[in-house]
Amino acid sequence: MQKSTLVTALAACIIFSGAANAEDKPSSERGAPKLVVAISVDQFSANLFDEYRSSFTGGLKRLTDGVVFPSGYQAHAATETCPGHSTIMTGVHSGRAGIIANNWIDLSSTRDDKTVYCAEDERVEGTSFGDITAPTQGDYVASAWHLLVPTLGERLKKVSPESRNVAVAGKDRAALMMGGHDVDEIYWWKGKGFTTLEGRKTLPSVAAVNQSIGEQIDKARPAYPTPARCVAHSAKIMHGDGKSVGDYAFQRPEGGASIYRASPDFDRSILTAATAVINEMGLGRGEATDVISVGLSATDYIGHSFGTEGLEMCIQMGELDQSLGQFFDILDREGIDYAVMLTADHGGLDLPERMSLQGVPAAQRINPDLNAKTIGKIVAKELNIPGDKPVLYADGPFGDYYVSRDLSEEQRKQVQDSAMALIAAHAQVETVIDREDLEGITVPDGSPESWTMEQRVKASFNPDRSGDFIVLLKKAVTPIASTGRGYVATHGSPWDYDRRVPILFWRSGIQHFEQPLSVMTVDIAPTLGALIGVAIPAEETDGKCLDIDGGPANSCE
Repeated sequence: MQKSTLVTALAACIIFSGAANAEDKPSSERGAPKLVVAISVDQFSANLFDEYRSSFTGGLKRLTDGVVFPSGYQAHAATETCPGHSTIMTGVHSGRAGIIANNWIDLSSTRDDKTVYCAEDERVEGTSFGDITAPTQGDYVASAWHLLVPTLGERLKKVSPESRNVAVAGKDRAALMMGGHDVDEIYWWKGKGFTTLEGRKTLPSVAAVNQSIGEQIDKARPAYPTPARCVAHSAKIMHGDGKSVGDYAFQRPEGGASIYRASPDFDRSILTAATAVINEMGLGRGEATDVISVGLSATDYIGHSFGTEGLEMCIQMGELDQSLGQFFDILDREGIDYAVMLTADHGGLDLPERMSLQGVPAAQRINPDLNAKTIGKIVAKELNIPGDKPVLYADGPFGDYYVSRDLSEEQRKQVQDSAMALIAAHAQVETVIDREDLEGITVPDGSPESWTMEQRVKASFNPDRSGDFIVLLKKAVTPIASTGRGYVATHGSPWDYDRRVPILFWRSGIQHFEQPLSVMTVDIAPTLGALIGVAIPAEETDGKCLDIDGGPANSCE
């Protein structure tokens, strides 16, 4: 299999300590690992895991030989990147974490742009979140300010000041939501390399990675070979205005840096940066346990750009497996006693054009008129509300809708009632939920697949940030009306194809077992906390500790 030049070059220059491997004892008989590696593979659904599991031979194969929970759940309704990552290392649902979506509306904001990005600090004057899908990711100051709860790494540092809490990811919202506020080092991709928090210096090793990337990213890249297992996935699917997906093997022309993120090379760069940080900081080599959170983003960009069932995703699954294998091999050669947890922030849905060909009649793109601006104009006209100011605000066709605060209380109620009725009658809408109806709803701790829609919404609801009402779309409706901007598929729904993700644990000597019953991503932090001796009070978590020892020394006790 073709290897990345960047990974090969960097691996060749890393000086290994030559230390012996971790002692060969069952993990249940050892103390806390010296390094916890928490990995989130963005948009790695349980469906993808199930589909490609039998083909894994590298890092993902190693993890499937550990403890496997194939039906983990991002239990909430707002299955987006920021909410999903906010659950993994905090142990609380995204609403409790304050992260209700990637973006929400703050009508009390004094700036013109009322849209708030989950990983920005809008208190900084003169900034705006901009377009988070763009390579520059907008003009804003990245921050974990909106995250209302501590992460496991932060809790660890409080009980063990010598421990280090580090995060490296392809997206700032992944790094910040998993790392939290108190991080020793944190990096995410921006432009053509990795950046860090404003005012911080970049480690020399990360600067070297950036230089190596900069020397290669604009160069032409040949296509990846097509593995035999991927031949059946290679079929051109037309969408939009004469465009197609389904048969692309990630070849890039000269100057093709703009499409770098939607390729297996991107994950390799993230793992290379993580390796550099581990090596320079000596993570896992001290007396105290360290934590590094790694956010791998290529699967998400590939899913958005090409869908989940074509040649592109098939190649990506194989390359992700091999890249993780190379990463784990490096840790092995370093002799680090490390534990790995791998999960995802959400799943994903294939593009409707391919699903329709595969016999899914409900698969369709959203009607472009289903949006706050259009609905708001209709409602304002019906109610004879004068003026040109919007009466409804939302970041997209589904999720949180907000009624203008410039209206009188009577007008606000009329607008909300009228808008909710109009949207609820739309053929592509599953339900519309009034925030007042959520007040009496309790988020259950039972099997998440049986939760009602209201319970799923309540898990991602925050009274200070959520909308006046919440719109949920019907199954298989893709909330992208036009593919002109490059995205053909997405996620964000309350349906299980977006909620269900794998949760995998591995450590040298761990006893393999598989639990087919559902668990939740909020169970991860208390489980890892028990493994490293960080107790999370029951009232501060929505999860439970999972027994991953497989022996009499149950770390959950």
